[in-house]
Amino acid sequence: MDSNYQNYIPQKAIPFLEFLINEHNFTLKIVEQRASKHGDFRSLPNGKFQITVNNNLNKYQFLLTLVHEIAHHVTHQKFGRVLPHGKEWKAVFQHLMLPFLNPNIYPKEILPYLAHYLKNPKASTDTDVNLSLALRGNVAETGKNFIFDIPFGGLFIFKDVIYKRGNKRRTRYECLCMADKKTYLFNQNVEVKSYDR
Repeated sequence: MDSNYQNYIPQKAIPFLEFLINEHNFTLKIVEQRASKHGDFRSLPNGKFQITVNNNLNKYQFLLTLVHEIAHHVTHQKFGRVLPHGKEWKAVFQHLMLPFLNPNIYPKEILPYLAHYLKNPKASTDTDVNLSLALRGNVAETGKNFIFDIPFGGLFIFKDVIYKRGNKRRTRYECLCMADKKTYLFNQNVEVKSYDR
């Protein structure tokens, strides 16, 4: 168990989390950032269980991700093989998150978005734009901008490819890829680098 995890979560969350960790038998590893996921849960060939969480998350994202993954573990123990983010997982995740929906743990700027998200949690918190932005304090990573900060017609770089920002649809932006001239849809909380010619 990575005992270092206490440095990654809000101080007031430690007692609740220690209870969950002691109650459920798994190994926690804090790992380097992965582009495609914040964390994961897996059953190892030796019959043990492992949860990994990215080390670049802030304490609010880290806590939510860790409880999300513990919910996978508990769901696996209770129900066996079910849909990864199906009704069983949702119910377990909601139950496990209840003690953390607390103004001593999550700031009041995040709580309403978190409560709304937990009514019907999805596979990734990033799909809930308002929660994703609130968890990041509405601040993009150093050297990056949120896509909504790029002006209409402005160029930006995402994964080493240049795009031109277009119109906003209901929740996403149409962006023209300058390499293949195809239009792609971007969530408004995507972080990109502005492109200066």
